[in-house]
Amino acid sequence: MLERLNDAMDHIEAHLGERIDAADLARIAMTSEHHFRRMFSALAGLPLAEYVRRRRMTVAGAEVLAAPDRTLLEVAVRYGYDTGEGFARAFRAVHGIGPGEARRTGAVLRSQQRLTFRLVVEGSTAMRYKLVEKDDFRVVGKRARVPLVHEGPNPAIAEFIRGIGREELDRIAALSDQEPAGLVGVSDQLDPSRAEGTELDYYHGVVSGAEPPEDLDALAVPAGTWAVFHSEGEFPQALQYLWRDVFTQWFPSNPYASRPGPEILRVSLTEEGKRAEAELWIPVERSPEG
Repeated sequence: MLERLNDAMDHIEAHLGERIDAADLARIAMTSEHHFRRMFSALAGLPLAEYVRRRRMTVAGAEVLAAPDRTLLEVAVRYGYDTGEGFARAFRAVHGIGPGEARRTGAVLRSQQRLTFRLVVEGSTAMRYKLVEKDDFRVVGKRARVPLVHEGPNPAIAEFIRGIGREELDRIAALSDQEPAGLVGVSDQLDPSRAEGTELDYYHGVVSGAEPPEDLDALAVPAGTWAVFHSEGEFPQALQYLWRDVFTQWFPSNPYASRPGPEILRVSLTEEGKRAEAELWIPVERSPEG
């Protein structure tokens, strides 16, 4: 898997002056575009599109400074921009300064180093998981559009849940009729980049096979395979680290890839609310070589 990821990185470097299609990179890595984007974001710590933009502007920035015989428009065209204005905007977004000013003043620019993925021996702590085949079901509850938060509490989700009210939560909880049992948090329609601050649909509800009441939100989920992970630790860090470990440790070590679908999290908190026991459901499929 790492070798194929590095082949995809080679493809990026060879085509910085052209449109780089995530689907092409996924084919090189022999996985789905959905899984490739998620794997890249988890391993690299930034979205794929942002990495490509930074690499392109890193190489373009070096050319702006080192090749004064080339006009800025020539450099812009060389790196896939039809106009100097579009190139200048992208250049400024990465370097904090326009290309003309950078050339005149010899400004200090930012450099995004080329990524290479290498094996780091970790995994001394075993991850607990199981595979579950589920028929189609519904998530039934209340829905809100919230920003993605990578670390620490998510204030938007906390405020949303507080606004539902205890009586309504009890009514929703009574609709649970299958695993994962009880109230769950469900994340759906995440931005492919999974960048901090991008928005997602968050459901606070239950998993059910019954017809939902008309006054509640419902999400239909097709049948498929789910990888179910268990974790215990400090809240909310243990939950966020669990998602990270799934994509940086479990997927590279197992013949599965993520597939489109919601992520379901069931959490049991201690009375003090400082520690949690979590169960994370991720939709998966056998990887092509699995």
